[in-house]
Amino acid sequence: MSEDARLRYLTGFGNHFATEAVEGALPVGKNSPQRTPFGLYAEQLSGTAFTAPRVENRRSWLYRLRPAANHAAFRPWAGASLLKSAPFDRPADPNRLRWDPLPMPEASQDFVEGLVTYGGNGDVATGAGIGIHLYACDRSMQDRAFFNADGEMLIVPQEGRLTITTEFGVMAVEPQEMALIPRGVRFRVAVEGPSRGYVCENYGGLFRLPDLGPIGSNGLANPRDFETPVAAYEDIDEPCELIQKFQGGLWATILDHSPFDVVAWHGNLAPCRYDLRRFNTINTVSYDHPDPSIFTVLTSPSEVPGTANCDFVIFPPRWMVAEHTFRPPWFHRNVMSEFMGLVTGVYDAKAGGFAPGGASLHNQMSGHGPDQASYGGAIQADLKPHKIADTLAFMFESRWVIRPTDFAMEAPTMQLDYDDVWAGFDKGRVPPNA
Repeated sequence: MSEDARLRYLTGFGNHFATEAVEGALPVGKNSPQRTPFGLYAEQLSGTAFTAPRVENRRSWLYRLRPAANHAAFRPWAGASLLKSAPFDRPADPNRLRWDPLPMPEASQDFVEGLVTYGGNGDVATGAGIGIHLYACDRSMQDRAFFNADGEMLIVPQEGRLTITTEFGVMAVEPQEMALIPRGVRFRVAVEGPSRGYVCENYGGLFRLPDLGPIGSNGLANPRDFETPVAAYEDIDEPCELIQKFQGGLWATILDHSPFDVVAWHGNLAPCRYDLRRFNTINTVSYDHPDPSIFTVLTSPSEVPGTANCDFVIFPPRWMVAEHTFRPPWFHRNVMSEFMGLVTGVYDAKAGGFAPGGASLHNQMSGHGPDQASYGGAIQADLKPHKIADTLAFMFESRWVIRPTDFAMEAPTMQLDYDDVWAGFDKGRVPPNA
């Protein structure tokens, strides 16, 4: 199959698709039960319980050269020693934290080897919470594949283009795009040089589009812009190391063939990519500042309606037009906990210190907001229409406190003077005898 054909995409999010790399490989109707075409093996991949309500049920049928069950026992794998899982033993920290960008590796490493955990919450064993990782790598995965049995992986590249080969097909993902890899899907990451970015590992309810409520039928992320790869397969009989993340541990086995041997598939559970530049920003046109929830791309719901296990929120280029208001994010304390990253440009609430590739953590009820320079500029600004351009920040926001890892708390990239950005504000002046 040509490169152009492999990079064509079906579109949608959670919709049902059918795609085949070889004509006739996908069984239809009565042709499916006993003998599949070409002697392929039928396999169902389920992302939800079999009996989940139809509207929430996510599964796909894969037709492959060999069963995925065709492998030897997994053994503990010692690589990626900085990749951790919840629950985290380190006590929660109420302080506001910020880090410089994760440096590129001194020794060459691939995507899996370059994963470093900064924090998270919940528990992989109970299927709730998230893990937050950064990656820095400079080498493509060679004769190696990976899958995550603990959760789905939302990948946000910050530097370097990723080519992600999956069982479902191939996706090219660049900065200002994101990729979502379902739980259990095998994949391989190729890079073209030094690459860096962020990963949210979601142990809880599957990411989905948020409801729009009073916004109506259009806005935010549109389903048609989520792109799912067409079927593409490898017929390679050579050794491949298969690594899995299972209950926080890493395990490996050696296959005698490529795991990317799915010739056809159909269903509504599949990897996808989304161009964050297509997000339809909704903003106020009169006064006051909208809550950051108006910028939600995807949400992982919890058992409490309206309270997310995790929201993926972005702050993209947008027009600011409201009158009689303070336009940057207000000072606030939030019951939700916020881990923030910057893909490109400058975040409008920070005049300095928050660089692309960096990160910050503002946990539950920690006071935060604009630094002194941003605040001073905002209260003096002429409130004419203004375009915030050439920027993309994002947030993994969760209902539970995010516990940082030992690595994050001891990293040389931690900004020990972060609290100073809120020092030096003048006291308000109330008239005497008021």
